[in-house]
Amino acid sequence: MRIELGLTSFADNSDIYTDEGRSDAITAGERIRNIIEEIEVADRNGLDVYGLGEHHRPDYAVSDPVSVLSAAARTTNNIKLSSAVTVLSSDDPVRVYQRFSTLNAISNGRAEIIVGRGSFIESFPLFGYNLNDYDELFNEKIDLLTHINHNEVVNWKGHFRPSIEGLGVYPRSEFGPIPISIATGGTPESSLKAGALGLPITYAIIGGDPKRFKGHVDVYKANAEAYGHDVDKLPIGVHSWGYIAETDEQARREFFPSVKASHDVLARERGWPPYSENSFERELGPNGALYVGSPETVAQKIIDTVETLGITRFMLHTPVGSMPHEKTINTIELLAKRVKPIVDKYFEDKEKESM
Repeated sequence: MRIELGLTSFADNSDIYTDEGRSDAITAGERIRNIIEEIEVADRNGLDVYGLGEHHRPDYAVSDPVSVLSAAARTTNNIKLSSAVTVLSSDDPVRVYQRFSTLNAISNGRAEIIVGRGSFIESFPLFGYNLNDYDELFNEKIDLLTHINHNEVVNWKGHFRPSIEGLGVYPRSEFGPIPISIATGGTPESSLKAGALGLPITYAIIGGDPKRFKGHVDVYKANAEAYGHDVDKLPIGVHSWGYIAETDEQARREFFPSVKASHDVLARERGWPPYSENSFERELGPNGALYVGSPETVAQKIIDTVETLGITRFMLHTPVGSMPHEKTINTIELLAKRVKPIVDKYFEDKEKESM
């Protein structure tokens, strides 16, 4: 049993908060160049996947993940390059496929698409979509995207998006269908939808006990099986906030200021309470969703999550908020060099014991 380990990022680009205070944000261009270096470091040190989010607001630097991933594709060799997520509801599935098939060509088959409805809604008014059609847009567009992924010539009837009658979509992926998975924060509808379509699923677990997602995984598997899909061949991923340093105390001290700053921005927008140290400490524990600490602490928490949920991929989302670039690089190196060997050995030993 091999567990894929990787990273996700939203390319946070706000003021930088550390345990030593606040400093001004870097430019979006510099943040994008830093992201490319992060992907290069992850690839060089043997991590499996890097997922990059799409946003359309000033505190996140990347609105088009594929452009950034394509730049990184030319300086990396093995790492899978994915969106995390593509906000499919406000995009055109034809263009999504074309961009990712182009990335697949540049990267020699390492492109992946993680699609979602979007927890940030700025793209809907920006591209002229009505939020009242939130679910219907996604359902229609995932249907078209999966159809294009498997058919060169497309015959498809749409409601929100104009129909396509007998037209080809190019360039085609020379490596076969592009891996597409659905991301969800835990809505049952997403688990049911992904299961029915036989698509991989990625759960964003960013608060509360990860164990509570076991029910969602069970629903996903049951619905996939009911629709005739082989559940043993369907990857299941998790992405959660995290940060790694040499010691638990150092990781907590360095990570809290940026998490609080990021959370409090969203809290003001969405009517949440401000983030407290008590909330932070609660999420650090075995029943919380933060994977923060020494390499040994983070490795054990990842192992526990894999065992509980039966997942095949874990992606550490870092940084949360803006942090100094060198600290992000250090976390990536620790994940690859210190956490991954522990996780790999655990599951290698477990597989040997079962033989």
